[in-house]
Amino acid sequence: QLQLVESGGGLVQPGGSLRLSCAVSGFRLDYYAIGWFRQAPGKEREGVSCAHSSGGVTNTNYADSVKGRFTISRDNAKNTVYLQMNSLKPEDTAVYYCAARGTSNRFCTSDVSWYDTWGQGTQVTVSS
Repeated sequence: QLQLVESGGGLVQPGGSLRLSCAVSGFRLDYYAIGWFRQAPGKEREGVSCAHSSGGVTNTNYADSVKGRFTISRDNAKNTVYLQMNSLKPEDTAVYYCAARGTSNRFCTSDVSWYDTWGQGTQVTVSS
């Protein structure tokens, strides 16, 4: 059974950093797109970052609101995808989810409906 489990969320002050982890079970990261999403209270779920790896080549994308502050990466040996979040702002407060879908190329998207496997989410709160 395919499964994604997020961890690493918590409470952090503005300007601080957190690293989220998405542990993948049941499939290899190769040939799968992985997306990070977030949902704040009263808001729609939005794409934060995504990545797809194939043949040793990785493509990544970032939302304009996080570009330059967040970095997506992976450890294939641990079958884990990370989201390093620096210079955190109060508006980054949300439940963060990772999602996955197998692809035949290195495409990835911020479209929530495109992904078919989701984690349970981890809470990130940025507040002083």
